[in-house]
Amino acid sequence: MTSMDTYQRADPLIGAALEGRYRVDAVIATGGMSTVYRGLDTRLDRPVALKVMDSRYCGDIQFLTRFQREAKAVARLKGDGLVAVYDQGGGAPGDEPPFLVMELIDGGTLRELLRERGPMPPHAVAAVLRPICHGLGVAHAAGLVHRDVKPENVLISDDGEVKIADFGLVRAVAEAGITSTSVILGTAAYLSPEQVGTGESDPRSDVYAVGILAYELLTGRTPFTGDSALSVAYQRMDNDVPPPSSAIAGVPAQFDALVRRATDRDPAVRFADAAELGDALEEVIAELGLPAFRVPAPSQSAQHRAATAFHSRVQPDPSTDRHPPAGARAPDPRRDTRVFSPAELPLPDEREYQPLTGQFAGIDLEQFHWARQRSKRVLAAWVVTVLILAGLLAVGAWTLGNNLATLI
Repeated sequence: MTSMDTYQRADPLIGAALEGRYRVDAVIATGGMSTVYRGLDTRLDRPVALKVMDSRYCGDIQFLTRFQREAKAVARLKGDGLVAVYDQGGGAPGDEPPFLVMELIDGGTLRELLRERGPMPPHAVAAVLRPICHGLGVAHAAGLVHRDVKPENVLISDDGEVKIADFGLVRAVAEAGITSTSVILGTAAYLSPEQVGTGESDPRSDVYAVGILAYELLTGRTPFTGDSALSVAYQRMDNDVPPPSSAIAGVPAQFDALVRRATDRDPAVRFADAAELGDALEEVIAELGLPAFRVPAPSQSAQHRAATAFHSRVQPDPSTDRHPPAGARAPDPRRDTRVFSPAELPLPDEREYQPLTGQFAGIDLEQFHWARQRSKRVLAAWVVTVLILAGLLAVGAWTLGNNLATLI
């Protein structure tokens, strides 16, 4: 028996239809509180992403109330930087676990892109942050706070769209009184000081997380490290986020200032919300003259692997089954969809996932930083060359003039 057969049998949801409508096709990703599947809305014949919560949330009235309320609020949001929520269901005792039906983004996560390509040049960072600020700004204007902004929750489509997902889930889990280690570990690097100290959060908490995200995009790593999630979280209580330029050469001072204000330990000093942060980002883009950039989707994403696994189903030819040619070997029996867990899926060599320090998309970051300096040096060299040639011509003319009588 292969590992894929073992996993498929271990996951009873594969092939099932949630509420008789949403067919579960393949695993995309798993976490401490949920599993995301590739699925199909059989009523509309539309591919969807199904976020199925852990079964321990079944029957938890407090969680389900908050879960349904947050899902309805997010479903009303409209914005280019937001993953659309279509439906929610499940959660009754003895019934299907709670689940969300969301827009399926064919692409991957920002975390996967960072693993593949390492730190980004300023114009690429701006292209990622722009839609994030726009999407969060729409939510903040509607009175919603994300509370869990991090690269894993930022999705990038194959068409270059950047969208943020998973609004409200952290609050729903917290109010249910169920602690998830994976949620803490996944979020510790991006928590604001007030979230660590008091658990309180507002739009400025999301602004802080975006500031940490900007630092990571520019440098390839988060500003605080430690032996545990708790130590990482508490470091920001007594320490300011250092400027990104202190970690990697080539970061413009404007981005240092943007990150400094967004991650100030005093919420009152930060941008009031993501819309204000987005306005400041636009000023930086204009001041630096940053070009437009299409953000690439990660090539080795869990979503791509799940799609490949799902579409690898072998469809036998009915005519061949009924009338096989004489002497031909009988076709292999039909097999179920081949589905792996993220841990079981074959991955490229681990070296391909190591950050390429100082590069993005195979281009040295120093080339972006020193491009203008090189052009200035080239211009200066041409000016010096012209001056030298002019001087030589002047000396030659003067010499010729003084010796003209002798020559004649």
